[in-house]
Amino acid sequence: MNITLFLTLFTIGSMVASLLTEALKKAFSEMSANIVALIDAVVVGLAGTAMAYQLMGVEWNTQNIVCLVLMVFCIWVGSMVGYDKVLQTIAQIKG
Repeated sequence: MNITLFLTLFTIGSMVASLLTEALKKAFSEMSANIVALIDAVVVGLAGTAMAYQLMGVEWNTQNIVCLVLMVFCIWVGSMVGYDKVLQTIAQIKG
């Protein structure tokens, strides 16, 4: 995975996950927004990156699979939009 592919997937994935998170927060108001964002990021990050790999003919090797997993984390943080949400999530994990 090169930097251009990473930034493209990160930008598109974060936008899609952020929009999906906002829609699901309205539907499931009793769930924590951070958990909803994590679930969305897993689905969007894994599916989006895997589809991009297939469409672009990227080989499935260890490095690209690690990048796929890291993309999920990056999209999760990017879709939470805001430093305060990241701190809130860290506090929830600790407590």
